[in-house]
Amino acid sequence: MPSHHIADTTTAGHPTVTLSCADSAIDATFAPGVGMIGCSLRHRGVELLGQRGGLAKYAASGSTMGIPLLHPWANRLSGLSYTVGGRTVHLDPQSPLLHRDANGLPMHGLLAAYPGWRVAARAADDGGARLSARLDFAADPALLAAFPFPHTLVLDVDLRATTLTVATTLRPSADVAVPVSFGFHPYLQLPIARADWHIEVPVRRRLRLDGHMIPSGDSEAIAIEPGRLGERSFDDLYTDLERPARFVLAGGGRRICVAFDDGYRFAQLYSPADAALICFEPMTAPTNALISAAALPLAQPGGQYRAVFSISVDDSDTPR
Repeated sequence: MPSHHIADTTTAGHPTVTLSCADSAIDATFAPGVGMIGCSLRHRGVELLGQRGGLAKYAASGSTMGIPLLHPWANRLSGLSYTVGGRTVHLDPQSPLLHRDANGLPMHGLLAAYPGWRVAARAADDGGARLSARLDFAADPALLAAFPFPHTLVLDVDLRATTLTVATTLRPSADVAVPVSFGFHPYLQLPIARADWHIEVPVRRRLRLDGHMIPSGDSEAIAIEPGRLGERSFDDLYTDLERPARFVLAGGGRRICVAFDDGYRFAQLYSPADAALICFEPMTAPTNALISAAALPLAQPGGQYRAVFSISVDDSDTPR
C-alpha cells in the first residue's frame, strides 16, 4: 500500500478532494468547485485551519476561511478604479464578484468561491499525493471586465510526508502583460489557549498603513520578538523578509512552519486579539499595488509567474 492517498470527499455538501499521508497522519482537503480553497488541514485528527463560518458560508458569501486564494489582488484596493499598462479599469460596484471591507473598499480580489476551476491531474504514490487545478480567467466576461488581462491560473497542491506545498502559476494567454498581485490568506490555529501560542516572524521592515489599511508609502525597520503570543495582536504588512522566510506557530506539542519558498516578497500578519487564529499571508505585491504600482510584478506574454509557499507540521514545538 502506498503511504500517500487521494480521495473524493464531501465537505458541507460540496465535493472536495482529500490528500493524505498515513505516515505523518496529515490530511489536506481542497474544494475545486468552491474557489479551489484549502478547507481543511488535519494533523492526528486535529483541525489546524481556522474554519470561521466554514465552507458553506464561504460558498454562499465569500467569507474567508481555511486557505483562500486572493486574486487578482490580495487584501484591498484604495478605490474602484486602477490603471495598469495604459488600461484604466472602473470596477462595477454592483458586481457580485466584488466584495467590500468595512470602509467600502474592494477586498480580496474576484475569485472568492469561484466555481470555474477544473481538476487537471491527480495522483498518489509513495512519493506523495498531488492535485492540480486550472482556471481560464479570460473565459468569463465578468472577470475580464474587472481585470482585462487574459491569463490562466494553475494551482498545484502537493502533500509529501509532513509538508503541504501550494504552487501557483500565472500565464498570460494574450499579447498583454498581466500584473501580478495575488496572495493567500491561510488561517491557522492550535488547540490550546491563544495566549500560549509561540510565534516566529522573520520580517525586517513594516510598511506604514493609513486608517483604511492602505500603504502610505513610508516604512520602518521592525523586529518581532519570537516567543509567546500572549496579548499581542497584529494586522500589519511587511517586506524585507529574512531568507529563507519561515513563519512559525507552535504549541501543545505541534510546530507549524509556513515557508515563503518562491515568488512572495511581502507578508501580511493578521491575528486579532479577539479571535483564536493567526494568518501568515504570502503576497506577490503589496496591498493596493494595482493602484499605486509599487513593486508590482508583470508576467510578460509568452512567460509566466510562479509563486510557491508550503506548510509543514511536526510533533515538536521546541523553538529552533
